[in-house]
Amino acid sequence: MLAIPRETFVPKAQRSLAYLDLDIDVSEGGAAKRFLLRPAVTAKMIQAANISETDEVLVVGCATGYLAAVAAHLAKRVTATECDSSLAATARASLAALALGNVTVKTALVADGDSADAPFDVILLNGTTEIEPENLYRQLREGGRLVGTFALAGQQRAMIVTASHGDFGRRALFDTAIPVLPGLKRPAAFVF
Repeated sequence: MLAIPRETFVPKAQRSLAYLDLDIDVSEGGAAKRFLLRPAVTAKMIQAANISETDEVLVVGCATGYLAAVAAHLAKRVTATECDSSLAATARASLAALALGNVTVKTALVADGDSADAPFDVILLNGTTEIEPENLYRQLREGGRLVGTFALAGQQRAMIVTASHGDFGRRALFDTAIPVLPGLKRPAAFVF
């Protein structure tokens, strides 16, 4: 994380906040709020993913591309997806400015991931999911890991999900509270 200038991925008006341990809204009036996640959460997720130099990584909901940039320093290849086309363009420009040639940014719905380039060794969620991301699980290579924050039953908890013989084991990592990714929100339901 020391090698990546975090301020590059923050709107100019908010650059003084770049290194504070808070989620920074980078959506700049976009249709959906998108965030640069807190440094502490980002670091814990990257550490838990245990990315190696031979890994192919998918970053889902990359926003301005910071998590993809950090992963690119560790991995062989990174594919990052973002549902907001203007944020995807911002991510491409920021990554190009840092000469990170092993990262590709695609505009795609968060829940879709990138089945065209699957399977992946690691999938990183750049936000919380309130539903089981089944489509993303299917994009993991055997032994692959998905690291993200889950709020399936209310409380948010960072988890690592590992693919093994068509099954997906999960292990809790730490409690947190980060914004929910668009497309991974729990459907509205009537509650008594």
